[in-house]
Amino acid sequence: MAKKNKGITPVNLIAAINPFSTAAEQYRKIRTNIEFSSADKKIKTLVMTSSGPSEGKTTTAANLAVVFANAGSKVLLVDADLRKPNVALSFRVPNVNGLSNYLTEANATNDSFLTNHNASHSELAQGDNQIGSRLVETDIENLYLFPSGPTPPNPSELLASKRMQELVDTLAASFDLVIFDMPPVVTVTDAQIMSSYVDGTILVVRERKTNKQAIQEAKHLLDMVKAKIIGVVYNGKKQSDESYYYYGTEGTK
Repeated sequence: MAKKNKGITPVNLIAAINPFSTAAEQYRKIRTNIEFSSADKKIKTLVMTSSGPSEGKTTTAANLAVVFANAGSKVLLVDADLRKPNVALSFRVPNVNGLSNYLTEANATNDSFLTNHNASHSELAQGDNQIGSRLVETDIENLYLFPSGPTPPNPSELLASKRMQELVDTLAASFDLVIFDMPPVVTVTDAQIMSSYVDGTILVVRERKTNKQAIQEAKHLLDMVKAKIIGVVYNGKKQSDESYYYYGTEGTK
């Protein structure tokens, strides 16, 4: 069994646990905003990042994956944070064989591997395809996970490889939406690299946590790679005396 990373705790999957909560409804509003964010091209691949740690990017990525799946989209949530992965832990699935394993192997395949959209978990797990055998079908209908796998010594180099670029295209051809959970963009270059491959990038900020200078630096780094920033998720704002958080999107200027 893979060891848990110290200091990492599971995120709150509120959209799955309490789908009628106010927070879950806010995630559905973000889903709608994403769907209408591009008039000429459907968003099929999406990077989720933040300026710094503990700003809610994984929570946002996971809950958005849930609400898109609930709406009937076939969704893949990829834990591309190869440094401090949290997706497998949050969904309580093994993280012994995943993205890092795939990227370090030879002979990638680019064929669509999910031809049967009603494939069972066992069929996915036992498939011959190198990618399909690493997918995890969750208890939530239409939602699949691609765990990070063991922490590699060279995350940025793996994500910058041709193999990773080809993987993004392969996944996009097989799912309605692929969400990549990334490390903070100001801390390491991983999110910059991935943002240059995908259809859209969302920056997550947190009230009383993210400062203006960090947001400006994050946007500057993403602009450098011509990332398409489709919005900002502002989270952590308490409504009245309630215990839930408010999540919303707003366009960047």
